[in-house]
Amino acid sequence: MKKSETIQRVSVHGGHSGEFCSHAVDSLEEIVQAYIRGGFAWVGITEHMPPTEDRFVYPDERSAGLDTAALQDRFGRYFTTCRALKAAYRDQVEIFAGFETEWYPGAAEYVKELIQQYAPDYIVGSLHHVAGRELDTSPEDYAAAAAALGGVDSLYDRYFDEQYELIDCLQPAVIGHFDLVRIFDSDYVSRLQNPALRAKITRNLARIKERNLVLDFNLAGYDKPGDEPYPSESILAEAVELGIALVPGDDSHGTASVGRHWEKGIEVLKCRNANLAWKLPGRSRSNKTT
Repeated sequence: MKKSETIQRVSVHGGHSGEFCSHAVDSLEEIVQAYIRGGFAWVGITEHMPPTEDRFVYPDERSAGLDTAALQDRFGRYFTTCRALKAAYRDQVEIFAGFETEWYPGAAEYVKELIQQYAPDYIVGSLHHVAGRELDTSPEDYAAAAAALGGVDSLYDRYFDEQYELIDCLQPAVIGHFDLVRIFDSDYVSRLQNPALRAKITRNLARIKERNLVLDFNLAGYDKPGDEPYPSESILAEAVELGIALVPGDDSHGTASVGRHWEKGIEVLKCRNANLAWKLPGRSRSNKTT
């Protein structure tokens, strides 16, 4: 991209709304309108997939009295609403109706079922669990997941192994918040330099490049411990060197977080000489999976 060219405002991962996500706020239409006001050219609305069974219902959903059946029903209403908004606002912003995965026992098969049923424009491959345990809901849950695996180092190892499985199994168009495993780890900068762990990170990045997938440059990381996007600086440098397509995602959970940290994130990408001509995610190859 030439310096004189305008950098297109986009979000490859976001649009969670209070209508369809228990830890978000505002209606999905209000969020779409916020993207329009922000001058976005296109956005991927990527609501969380519903759980496969009640043990994977999140605490905020449980507190709201929701169970697996209710969340699966809500997910169906999400796609109906998202596609209606896509049509209603097509002259003002291009909307992609997608969803964000989970990765725990039974998730792979269910993701494929959801793809067959709803035919999303693309999916975001994300992990919020490791070995079936919640990772990012609270520091206490994070510590419990690490303890169950024998420590934080083991948590990282298992996370990147499971991420590799996800990439190969689902081949999602977008890989969400690549190094979310660092969310509650104050020592993540040094831990990410561990040679054995680094080899797994490099392996996963190489697979992303081989599959021609998009890496979510997740700006919500600025709101988390560590105050930097996902992926973190050292991984970002390696991804750019490999020529992996990076595309900003605001991971918005309400109108207030639509486009948040955009300018800060773009400066980081400029400093790394990343390609700012954003790759448009194609329909996930998983849509062809039976």
